[in-house]
Amino acid sequence: MRLFLQIFGILIASETYLLAAEAGMPQLDPTYWPSQAFWLVLVFVLLYLALSKLFIPKIKNNLDDRDNKIKDDLDEAQKLKEIAEEKLKEYETLIENAKKDVQKIIFESKSKLSNDIQNKKKAFDKEIETEIQNTEKEIENFKKESLASIASISEEITAKIIENISGEPMNQSSIKATIQETIKKNIGKHA
Repeated sequence: MRLFLQIFGILIASETYLLAAEAGMPQLDPTYWPSQAFWLVLVFVLLYLALSKLFIPKIKNNLDDRDNKIKDDLDEAQKLKEIAEEKLKEYETLIENAKKDVQKIIFESKSKLSNDIQNKKKAFDKEIETEIQNTEKEIENFKKESLASIASISEEITAKIIENISGEPMNQSSIKATIQETIKKNIGKHA
């Protein structure tokens, strides 16, 4: 600003002849320069004061408020990010624990199911074994009863055949002994 005033003062002090002043441009006429310089300095000083005291502080305050808001928002975003990361870690921990619990439950269920199956299989095998033994006893009893009834039927048939052939009844005890002997010989073949 000081340089500007010095140049301006030099121009005023030197009364040089300007061609434009004669052509009708009063701002170039050196006689009007002091009033023009006064108004120029006054306007620029008022503009400078208005800018430096009114507008620039408001703009600076707005910029500072924006910077503070941005910083606050960034701080809040950082806090929220940390909270989100913490929640994510908690979530991952919960998922891992849940997976472990599920694996444990599955393993326990498989073990329990396997034990139940084995117990039921053993019980079923015992029932089958009991049924087999009962059936074998029934078959054995049926064989004995069958052999006894075969023996009595054979005795009757043999007695009637011999009686029909010979005309005389034969001794029942000898028929019975012969049939018993034949049955003993043939039991090994059918058993």
